[in-house]
Amino acid sequence: MLDDSLLDDPAALQRADRQHALLALAGAGARVRIALRLAEAAGLSSLRPDGRPRAVLVAGHGSALTAAAVLAALAAPSSLVLPLPPAGTRPSAPYFTDGQSWVLPGWAGPLDLIVLASSAGREGGLINLAEQAYARGCAIAVIAPERSDLLEAAQQVRGLPLPFATSQVEEGEDSPEPDLPVEDPAALWAYLTPLLALADRVGAAQLAPGALEAAADRLDEVAVRCRPDAEAYGNPAKGLAGQLAETVPLLWADGPTTAAAAERFAAMLADQAGLPAPTGRLPQALTAHRGMFTGRLGAVGGDLDDFFRDRVDEPGPLQLQVVLLRHTPGVDELSEPGYAVARARRLADAHEVRFTDYTSSVEDPLQALAELIGLTDFAAVYLGLATKG
Repeated sequence: MLDDSLLDDPAALQRADRQHALLALAGAGARVRIALRLAEAAGLSSLRPDGRPRAVLVAGHGSALTAAAVLAALAAPSSLVLPLPPAGTRPSAPYFTDGQSWVLPGWAGPLDLIVLASSAGREGGLINLAEQAYARGCAIAVIAPERSDLLEAAQQVRGLPLPFATSQVEEGEDSPEPDLPVEDPAALWAYLTPLLALADRVGAAQLAPGALEAAADRLDEVAVRCRPDAEAYGNPAKGLAGQLAETVPLLWADGPTTAAAAERFAAMLADQAGLPAPTGRLPQALTAHRGMFTGRLGAVGGDLDDFFRDRVDEPGPLQLQVVLLRHTPGVDELSEPGYAVARARRLADAHEVRFTDYTSSVEDPLQALAELIGLTDFAAVYLGLATKG
């Protein structure tokens, strides 16, 4: 159950946040600026591509693959962006070690760009993938910590080394399991910043001038609104965390950029709060998730005796909830996205399911993503802290 008192006690939040997740999120904007400086120092601005790559493949795990999904949402219409997760792991090998392996698609070759991304920079599987890509003639870039094995491997195969902006936050005490390391919640921005800057440079994405700097400013603004010492009634992230408690959320989106934000939110809820959350994009989600509205989660019901019984010592029943992420830079409500949203609201109302939407109206899609991801990242961490204690 949600501990409401903890959300309004900054000192208690700090004690509960042993992994310093809130502090890491507060520094997300700074992380973007550091990553930009590191990319410039690595020579990204002097890169002279011969042409736009046929495909951009992003190999890694965790937030690196989320960054690939965001790039896919922001990529130029004719650009193909594919995340490349590990193909397999030896059963005896611990997570994030040499046991993982990556394999290039059979069609990958000299027309393609492969980006290898790691916050550790020591995965033998990614180093082997760099060798595969070099043998195929692919263009190669690596996002990894300075002086790491993977960044050194990039130089051996004539790849572009882009240093990973490591966190300045002190690491937490212990991971939940010794073989399941906790990923830095702000690592997404250390991957995404050089990835987007590179994609813009080679023509795979078309960012507005100063878009990454503006996204960093937007992350700073979100961090101020969602800071731990902001009262719950005026803190949108704490408010969202309170709404999600004892629910099964359906995370819906109205377009490709917000779909990437919804997938990130689902990953953060699972990682930080242990809460599963199906995702979907309108209008397809109305059909894909329709059965959940007619099942037990969608029924509020209950008689008066049930309503008035003492629930102090028992958890409340789980209920369905829709959280819709929207990007509406001057969208006409009569257009298709507005019609799909109206249908979604009617479906939720018909089954007495709570429906909440969070909208970014800024024009630039990258700033909209920063606003929505910043808010939902904080909400996932607050929910985890207030329900695990």
